[in-house]
Amino acid sequence: MTALPAAGVPPIDTTSETPARASVRDDSLKPKFYDRDCRDVLPTLDADSVHLAVTDPPYFLDRLDDGWSHERIERSRRHAAAVGGLPIGMKFDPEQGRRLQEFLTPIAAQVLRVLKPGGFLLMFAAPRLSHRAAVAIEDAGFEVRDVLAWRFTAKAQFKAFTVDHFVKRRADMTEGEKAEALRRLGGRRTPQLRPQFEAIVLAQKPRDGTFVDNWLAHETGLIDAAQKLNGHMPETIMTVEKEARNQFNGHLTAKPVKLIEHLIRVFSAAGQTVLDPFVGSGTTCLAARRCGRHSIGIDVDPNYIEIARRRWAGQT
Repeated sequence: MTALPAAGVPPIDTTSETPARASVRDDSLKPKFYDRDCRDVLPTLDADSVHLAVTDPPYFLDRLDDGWSHERIERSRRHAAAVGGLPIGMKFDPEQGRRLQEFLTPIAAQVLRVLKPGGFLLMFAAPRLSHRAAVAIEDAGFEVRDVLAWRFTAKAQFKAFTVDHFVKRRADMTEGEKAEALRRLGGRRTPQLRPQFEAIVLAQKPRDGTFVDNWLAHETGLIDAAQKLNGHMPETIMTVEKEARNQFNGHLTAKPVKLIEHLIRVFSAAGQTVLDPFVGSGTTCLAARRCGRHSIGIDVDPNYIEIARRRWAGQT
């Protein structure tokens, strides 16, 4: 991750954040930021006080768990480059999913408490562990209504490894046997396809009565189907390209503002409040302001909260 700039640096570069879509900043929509653990902050928020939660929690892949930090990630990158270790997130361990579920369940329960009846939760998740995120959300009391996909076409790293070198290093095989083994393997690789999407678990807090009753009481629980993305009605697969990182925002998994804007417009209404318990570099709060929503952003890393504040203040 890139370090925060020193005092006196030029304003944040927002050229990758679709400035043509931005409106004049409305200070009445200034987010409430908390640079503390969401497990400490969420219990202090009023029950039934927010309309929508959109968040991108730690994925609990290798080194991307509840111990996430700038320094830890940078050390891991340097170590991998030096000794040829696995790239970040490439360790496969069944315990990752179990720890993710254990971590998310009490947090989801608090999000359920602060959401208004019928309010939606949209939680990003690594595809191979999204089932664990969904179970955690369901165990907390939500109704899991769907799994969405954020699709991007930019070519991500193809992480499947060839196994030829393992054969070549075998001490228990003759050169002829190695050649035959390589022929039979035919250049096959480990089972990792090129990633082209991330999952988003869509869940809903149980409603008060019917959909109509709930909307009339809380203005939650229904979607705005008139909101289009790339000319299409709301769909379960949303194609939005990743934004280029700039020197002020090196967050490893920053989501496109355009994508979060679309989700906020579909699942909430103008003037409502959006919560992000893992706000990272502030994309949710920035998107909420562009959509005319209030927002609450929480992150345990004060460096990210500072970036989030700078991004919000730097948009015009």
